[in-house]
Amino acid sequence: MKIKSLAAASIAGLLFLSGCGADSDPAASETTSAPTQSAMTSEEPMESEAPMESEAPMEESGTIVDVAAANPDFETLVAAVTAADLVETLSGEGPFTVFAPTDAAFEALPEGLLDALLLPENKDALTSILTYHVLPAEVMAADVTAGEVATVEGSTIEVKTEGGVMVNDANVVATDVDASNGVIHAIDAVLVPASVDVNALLG
Repeated sequence: MKIKSLAAASIAGLLFLSGCGADSDPAASETTSAPTQSAMTSEEPMESEAPMESEAPMEESGTIVDVAAANPDFETLVAAVTAADLVETLSGEGPFTVFAPTDAAFEALPEGLLDALLLPENKDALTSILTYHVLPAEVMAADVTAGEVATVEGSTIEVKTEGGVMVNDANVVATDVDASNGVIHAIDAVLVPASVDVNALLG
């Protein structure tokens, strides 16, 4: 996969774009729904297996895009966000919660799928997958409960808390990576909404 070079080439542009990005994304903000508020409010803490590091101190953290671009575990995610033209959206006012797949999560996808998703003709599918990882509200680890949660993509994800926190079939491996417009929780698998036909992409 030609991801490392694409990510490296995009990071400088991302930092510039995020600094000049739109103040908000009305479309994302309007998608907040009742399931999000009811399922993601609790005193039960989300457990983290290992902390994710950010180069910026918490009090000076940049946007979600800035923080992801500064973290070597999110190089593929940054490349995908760039290819989907979501830099401006995720640099907006928010707030957002991003369940961010690590580079290892992207590497675990079926062979050829990531390369296919990064093709211009598959931009809509890539956008659907990425926005399926985003909630239109800031939800910290301490506020998580089990239930169905509405995403920016439009459909819901299932949060499970028994025996460790999971989002659909992905494990949450790090929590509360702070950003100025929301928070990032790292996960170990890429979530694919029902609207995306993976077999068609691989065919």
